[in-house]
Amino acid sequence: MLKKVGVQHLRLGMYIHELCGSWMDHPFWRTRFLLDDAEDIRRLRESAVAEVWIDTARGGDITRQETLAEARDEAEVIAETERTLIKAAESEVAPSRVAMVEEIARAKKICDKSKQAVVSMFQEVRMGRAVSPDLAGSLVDEISNSVQRNPGALISLARLKSADDYTYMHSVAVCALMVALARQLGLDEPVTRELGLAGLLHDLGKAMVPNEILNKPGKLSDEEFAVMKGHPAEGHRLLVEGAAVGEIPLDVVLHHHEKIDGSGYPHRLKGGDISLYAKMGAVCDVYDAVTSNRPYKAGWDPAESLRRMADWCKGHFDERIFQAFVKCIGIYPIGSLVKLESGRLGVVIEQSGHSLLTPTVKIFFSTRSQAHIPPELIDLSQAGARDRIVSREDAAKWGLGNIERLWAP
Repeated sequence: MLKKVGVQHLRLGMYIHELCGSWMDHPFWRTRFLLDDAEDIRRLRESAVAEVWIDTARGGDITRQETLAEARDEAEVIAETERTLIKAAESEVAPSRVAMVEEIARAKKICDKSKQAVVSMFQEVRMGRAVSPDLAGSLVDEISNSVQRNPGALISLARLKSADDYTYMHSVAVCALMVALARQLGLDEPVTRELGLAGLLHDLGKAMVPNEILNKPGKLSDEEFAVMKGHPAEGHRLLVEGAAVGEIPLDVVLHHHEKIDGSGYPHRLKGGDISLYAKMGAVCDVYDAVTSNRPYKAGWDPAESLRRMADWCKGHFDERIFQAFVKCIGIYPIGSLVKLESGRLGVVIEQSGHSLLTPTVKIFFSTRSQAHIPPELIDLSQAGARDRIVSREDAAKWGLGNIERLWAP
């Protein structure tokens, strides 16, 4: 049985099923492991993680004398986070200007070009040279134009980065997400462009982090984790010295790891002390991070990532901004594996112009016959659609691999 408990109740012999927080909140590269080392308990309690899921079938349970209110079964918490996501879907979303199939090829070229440019930018910084505002600005314009034509295309492609590409393509993805979120919030175009630039440069400080730490496939030591956590201040310093950007990018670069409850870094800012722009950066940064493959972990399914982020929302994110973000990318973002009422599995390939609950899905597998079926596109927003999404699914559960081939070029 899965239970959610506060870290103060952890003891040796418990089995950690999931850490309730962003992967940046802790130095552990694993998310499921047996607590057989008192040092791991100490590190968890000193981290920003407040709660964890334990699996009582694989390890110890909390005692009756402890506060059982701390333990909540999986169904209860999932239902609560589902309600958070459904709340974000109550209003309609605007239709895309260009169909996904039209924009995806252009978006792929922009991703390839942007990656090369960001690699060069990081190399220049490592050599002691300032960021080129012209190069960065032209990249933001290219990415912003693609997002204007169809937000889902470039955002979804940028998520499909390899572990080796992560540092560079993460910058491209967060740029696109910041632009989409800014437009969802109704911010004007000059501010939107500045936020795109902020997303592109938010991790610039990682250019100064040693590669053996940046790409380490195992658990970071306390010292290594401290070095990693220095990247916002380092990025801010580089940009100030280069005098290449304005106040909005400087703010986001320095504060995108701050949290509403004050447990973030580098300044442990709380709630209203964190700017709107840094709050936006926090949501966009975490979403792309948890959906991406890293040297030490595989990315989560997009829909599952939103479910987990909703679970963290009260302490980590601004709820209004998180709900606007969900409206940007959908409750079931492009690439999500979903199960329909008919028992068929499909991959979400485009958002609907009517509701976040009724995207276009490409079905390809029958759970009843346990077999692949001829692919078929179903627009769930159409009046005649007889099917509906009943759950998000884990591809591994059904023995499915590389489902991206169903929508990505």
